[in-house]
Amino acid sequence: MAALASLMLKSRAGLLVPGQSCLLESVRFASKKSGTACKSKGGKSPGHRYGFKKQDGNFVHAGNILATQRLIRYHPGAHVGIGTNKTLFALEDGYVRFTKEVYIPAPRNPEVTNIINKLPKGAVLYKTFINVTPIKQEGKFKLVDMV
Repeated sequence: MAALASLMLKSRAGLLVPGQSCLLESVRFASKKSGTACKSKGGKSPGHRYGFKKQDGNFVHAGNILATQRLIRYHPGAHVGIGTNKTLFALEDGYVRFTKEVYIPAPRNPEVTNIINKLPKGAVLYKTFINVTPIKQEGKFKLVDMV
């Protein structure tokens, strides 16, 4: 019976002797959570803003950026250059035109044979080209020195 009474009077301060009053009723816990050593830093950086900068039919000047891309998704067409970071830009003043052309790969290219084997029979591959149609230079001419 005495053992049962001592278990009932047990507190966080220690074992109490029967008949002794409990001075410590509760223990205070921390009010703040502990901080972690390394917080997750992902997802806070801004996007790269890849994609079209000029749409089909827009007028562009020479040097205007037409599209930015990480991989070569859009290919340079007529009067369009490609930068070192695969940025497409206009080489002449004119209007932007997008075209899809049939892509016929080289027959002995090992990368392409793997892709073609996975496609259904009769499938056609297309590539998207960005072209600039130059504006007509009516009334303007360049003098050429004839020797």
